Amino acid sequence: MKEDAFFKIIKKEFPESVLDYHSHRGDNTLVIKNDSLEQVCNFLRNDPECLFEIMIDLTAVDRLEMGLTPRFEMVYHFKSLTHARRLRLKTLLSDDECKIASIHHLWKAVNWYERECFDMFGIQFEGHPDLRRILMYEEFEGYPLRKDYPIDKQQPLEKLKEIEERHVYGRDL
Repeated sequence: MKEDAFFKIIKKEFPESVLDYHSHRGDNTLVIKNDSLEQVCNFLRNDPECLFEIMIDLTAVDRLEMGLTPRFEMVYHFKSLTHARRLRLKTLLSDDECKIASIHHLWKAVNWYERECFDMFGIQFEGHPDLRRILMYEEFEGYPLRKDYPIDKQQPLEKLKEIEERHVYGRDL
């Protein structure tokens, strides 16, 4: 199927949700409204013309220093083994809202990616079953991949010292 035909299927199914679509050298990007993420992802996963069986990655981009609004861009990468096709899906989030629907129930691997994105950027994934820090310790203050995070910020270290002691002496195993 030509990529233009693929785009037409998505645009027909979600006429109000699709903001942009472009393809360059087989690199296909779909930009949607953030309130339709869950429905679009469900369609991409289950529709016979799409069948994106694998969610490869998700991340956020803090566009603060670019001077763009909304501030955050969510980026999802999908792969269809059936159709030998890749897709990048993007949606925008404002700094004051900074939340989006979780899609963990569609692809199990999303659970960890959403937790990482929450931990590093502070993005809330509504409906996530266990949204807590995954890379930083619980007492860590702030979100280190935000462009306005102060690089010289002092962090509370009491809990971190306790965690390191347990690990060094093998009590974590």
